[in-house]
Amino acid sequence: MSQYTVAIIGTGPDPKNPTVDGFAMGYRHAEAYRNNEQCRLVACADIIRENAEAFADEFSLNTDQIYEDYETMFTEAEPDLVSVTVPPAIHEDIVVDCARSNAVEAVHCEKPMGHTWKSAERMVQSCWRHNTQLTFNRQRRFGRPFTEAKRLLDEGTIGSLQRVEIGWGDFFDTGAHMVDLAGMFNGDRPADWVIAQLDYREEDVRFGAHQENQMWAQWQYDNGVYGTLSTGAGSSLVGAALLLRGTAGTIRIDVDGGPMLELEHDGTRESIDVGGETIHGTPQDGDRFGSHLHDRAVSDIISALQHEDESQLCGRIGLNTAEILFAGYESVRRRKRIDLPLDLDDNPIEQMVESGALSPMPESKE
Repeated sequence: MSQYTVAIIGTGPDPKNPTVDGFAMGYRHAEAYRNNEQCRLVACADIIRENAEAFADEFSLNTDQIYEDYETMFTEAEPDLVSVTVPPAIHEDIVVDCARSNAVEAVHCEKPMGHTWKSAERMVQSCWRHNTQLTFNRQRRFGRPFTEAKRLLDEGTIGSLQRVEIGWGDFFDTGAHMVDLAGMFNGDRPADWVIAQLDYREEDVRFGAHQENQMWAQWQYDNGVYGTLSTGAGSSLVGAALLLRGTAGTIRIDVDGGPMLELEHDGTRESIDVGGETIHGTPQDGDRFGSHLHDRAVSDIISALQHEDESQLCGRIGLNTAEILFAGYESVRRRKRIDLPLDLDDNPIEQMVESGALSPMPESKE
């Protein structure tokens, strides 16, 4: 059985006090590696020394295994696998540096992929050129409500898939999971076009990126299946976190108040047991944060690395989701449908905020 040495870039602050600047996802990744007998954590890097030291204390790393400069860590620790758990705006430089190093065989990066479409593309291209496995932590793919729904769908229980509707979360951050899941249900196919609109009346900045308050988006995959997303004030339109509509029935997946899977076909409605598994939460929730999903994600990327196979978390598949997200924002900016493939250099929502085209309303003085 192969053994892999692992390093974390971006340990983050105390995970017991998460903020919109970060959830200390380095801890979640490290816990999953610790739970995998094929992995051994050998180093960590963070530009804030005290954060790295606290992380090292938690995971029994010595002082000489702590770094402020990750390139020095590549040279001295020579990790086989590196987790990149920093904000999206700096994913690109670090992932590309990992690929160009002589040590790193695989990179497992947090989502969303990057701060621009070009950034996402460059990461995938660089890792492909340097034969470095690249995956992104879209770990909800391994949640039982979703894997069971996929099984029912693949068995033809609701006929042919016609539409995937999303009614939970947001577009860029949670959407990196939810739009990814929509793609998973449709065989990870690319989209042909996207059309969208959003509202941004209250400033919302998460992980260094602006996040809309409400979003409506529609897209069509290259096989004719549709995807829709309605978030914020319009999320109740769907009536579930995810709704899969087929020619012979529907599958409803919910997350608030506990995971739920409901099948409706042949004039009947039944609940499907998914074992009470939780698929979202915050770090304060302990086990509710879905540590089992991170464990499954790590198992998947290690298996792919060992067998020289493609992980379902791979960057190639991740580009399908990233393209829909950035095309959605571009549709808002250009006020038209965006036909794919996407040719886009900047981040449309960031540019619209910077230019004043999107401007939060002033607070009421009442």
